[in-house]
Amino acid sequence: MKIALVQQHASHDKQENVARGLNAFEAAARNGAQLVAYAELAFEPFYPQNPAGPGSLDTAESIPGPLTDAFAKKAKEFGVVCVLNLFERDGTRTFDCSPVIDADGTLLGRTRMIHITEYACFHEQGYYTPGDTGAPIYRTKIGTIGVAICYDRHYPEYMRALALAGADLVVVPQAGAVGEWPEGLYEGEMRVAAFHNGYYVALCNRVGKEEKLTFGGESFVCGPDGTVLARAAQGADEILYADVDFAQNAASHARQLFLRDRRPELYSAWLAKQA
Repeated sequence: MKIALVQQHASHDKQENVARGLNAFEAAARNGAQLVAYAELAFEPFYPQNPAGPGSLDTAESIPGPLTDAFAKKAKEFGVVCVLNLFERDGTRTFDCSPVIDADGTLLGRTRMIHITEYACFHEQGYYTPGDTGAPIYRTKIGTIGVAICYDRHYPEYMRALALAGADLVVVPQAGAVGEWPEGLYEGEMRVAAFHNGYYVALCNRVGKEEKLTFGGESFVCGPDGTVLARAAQGADEILYADVDFAQNAASHARQLFLRDRRPELYSAWLAKQA
């Protein structure tokens, strides 16, 4: 089965960004992709590079809303699963959120980022309410999908929760800047997560120079053995394709050994005390 990650830059013209995203969806579907996923805040500038100010929250939109409606229509038209990411508004609260749309156009639900960071050029605590959706999985036409939004991927317990729930594939919408961390560290982290948990990981990164940050691209997909199967270019718009076979998950070390030999009765109580 083929999946596609749309690595595209975002200008200040949201309508134009969405139009390019929809065109990329159609191109990926026509090229045989059965799932299409996008980077963090794929269709708008990365707002948290500046602290939140008056009017910042007005850029957030509801789910369902115009963006999810547009992609749900495309998903139904082509019979392709879609994983988005956007700045969501729910009443007076706002979230970094990934809606998941099934191949028939059904909005299956949303994953909200639950860990919210705060440091230079990533002033996210002024924009995002800590998510309240936990670590859901979605049973789609192509398999069981989980989502780890950017900062959430750094938490092994979150990545393990998706495995225990039965995820075949974890999609990671990311906003990773050039030089943010030592070269190869993020990729290594996700390769280990895939190996530890026996699922595929598909990380879709932002790309392009913005006001204060340059996003690196280099989206990638790795298998349940930790091997990188496909990698996009640095600094360029691209649709990255990868072939995945969820049957491989069952043969992984994680599914054959690591998950089988867990002893949560010994460490769960200690972890609960630290919470």
